[in-house]
Amino acid sequence: MEHRTLILDELKEMTLDEVLRKVIERQEVLTVRLPEGESVLIRPTPRLRPLPVLEGFVPDGWKVAVYE
Repeated sequence: MEHRTLILDELKEMTLDEVLRKVIERQEVLTVRLPEGESVLIRPTPRLRPLPVLEGFVPDGWKVAVYE
């Protein structure tokens, strides 16, 4: 994954939406340096796959059986 560092002033012309979409499109880690010397790290996370659909059923009265 590519890593890019920008200072806050370089991002002032862009909207937050634009910045986040570029991070996703480029699959990059973006470090934003603040004037006080602190920094913020923005990185995309992998998209989760959908959960599988399982066959089966839950029998009637299952909750009662658990507590008996």
